[in-house]
Amino acid sequence: MDIRKLIDHTLLKPDASEEAIKKICDEAKEHGFKSVCVNPSRVGFVAEQLEGSDVLPCCVIGFPLGATLPEVKAFEATAAIEEGAKELDMVINIGAAKDGNWELVKKDIEAVVTAANGEAAVKVIIETCLLTDEEKVLACQCAMEAGADFVKTSTGFSTGGANEQDVALMRKVVGENLGVKASGGVRTPEDAEKFIKAGASRLGTSNGVKLLG
Repeated sequence: MDIRKLIDHTLLKPDASEEAIKKICDEAKEHGFKSVCVNPSRVGFVAEQLEGSDVLPCCVIGFPLGATLPEVKAFEATAAIEEGAKELDMVINIGAAKDGNWELVKKDIEAVVTAANGEAAVKVIIETCLLTDEEKVLACQCAMEAGADFVKTSTGFSTGGANEQDVALMRKVVGENLGVKASGGVRTPEDAEKFIKAGASRLGTSNGVKLLG
């Protein structure tokens, strides 16, 4: 299986230099990855580097805690799209999920979906390592109801990353309506294979080249 178009080649470290960002853009173009995912302040640079290629500029929103206001996430999404972002990976309000305030979780996602206005795909990071299975299900349902395009396991900055069980559960909940992105811990071709088998349609990783074997 050719997994190149499933890979979001990612660099989200706070100390990532422009040189390092350019390197992953060059790798993504060389190997034909789906996107390059960076922090918002770098997405304009990434859009310039990827111009003329099929690789999409992607950035994170409300990252990594998800604890900003819906209006702030919406503004961040709008600004990122103006900079050239074609995909947005937003973190849900995890505290609201733990409170059982699903109305706020959904409102938060809707704010970004509305801001994206069809100009950029919205992936919803539910941070599975901090949620119970029931909360994972409800978070996925909120993403579907809010009009998101993907649900995503993890930021890679919390207590754990993707596992097969969570990917399979998320796929079961969203069916074929949404994509499922596994991120955090996708390091080897074997990891990629197991996550795809579990139901992942996108892989977020800083090890994109290594996944090719």
